[in-house]
Amino acid sequence: MRQRSFRQVDVFTTQPYRGNPLAVVLDGEGLTTEAMQQFTDWTHLSEATFLLPPTPEGRAAGADYRVRIFSPGRELPFAGHPTLGSCHAWLEAGGQARTAGRVVQECGVGLVTLRQDGDRLAFAAPPLVRSGPLDEADVVRIAQGLGVARSDILHHAWCDNGPNWRGVMLQSAAQVLALKPDGAILDGLDVGVVGPRGKVGVVGSSDEHGIAFEVRAFFPGSNGLSEDPVTGSLNAALAQWLIGAGLAPTHYVASQGTALGRAGRVHLAQEGSDIWVGGSTVTCVRGEVLL
Repeated sequence: MRQRSFRQVDVFTTQPYRGNPLAVVLDGEGLTTEAMQQFTDWTHLSEATFLLPPTPEGRAAGADYRVRIFSPGRELPFAGHPTLGSCHAWLEAGGQARTAGRVVQECGVGLVTLRQDGDRLAFAAPPLVRSGPLDEADVVRIAQGLGVARSDILHHAWCDNGPNWRGVMLQSAAQVLALKPDGAILDGLDVGVVGPRGKVGVVGSSDEHGIAFEVRAFFPGSNGLSEDPVTGSLNAALAQWLIGAGLAPTHYVASQGTALGRAGRVHLAQEGSDIWVGGSTVTCVRGEVLL
């Protein structure tokens, strides 16, 4: 074991402790998968990441660094807030991109491109692994688990870009915030819920606060059903679904974490064939860890 540089960052917020925290070990070389998983479980955070040099194949394809992403109990091929938080920590520690204005991250799903949008970082959403409508049996089960009528689910789709998200749209942000899901009914499902705020869609505009949607994310945790404060992978997939289906404008901001006392803001934008997912990131802890 040795001392390794470490950051704890808060993602999708300009206010420390109001977004989604992430542990970043800046030098993951020599660590076993078991050691990475053990450290992640010890942090009690939703994710921890470990930065590594790119593989030879990744370097040849333009990768600046490689990241392994862990959540309690498992390694993830991709996740949004760890992507932004890892890039923030890498740049802050002196990382130099091979191409000005672009950072290329290698992870389980392949290469993910990031860019700087003013004071925010943004990543190009990876392609969906699975899309299209959910099975009706799943929709009925989700409605029961959320405690709403089946008719309250206006639209639904697979939003799978690594994590197996199922997305549903309810009638309003207020309804989304009032949810009290039943973990026993939803056991084994990763569910993303989105509700319109203000006037949205192909002819709508956002409300006075500039927020188009309220989002919540529920998933199986170590002690039952958990809720994620702010979820980059889910918002990326939701944007691909909602913009593609004409249910959201090509540029919008989503709010997430309100029900948990957070103030997450996710900036979504379609540019050509790409969906860019952006947010602010702040460092809350700098130091070293023994690993």
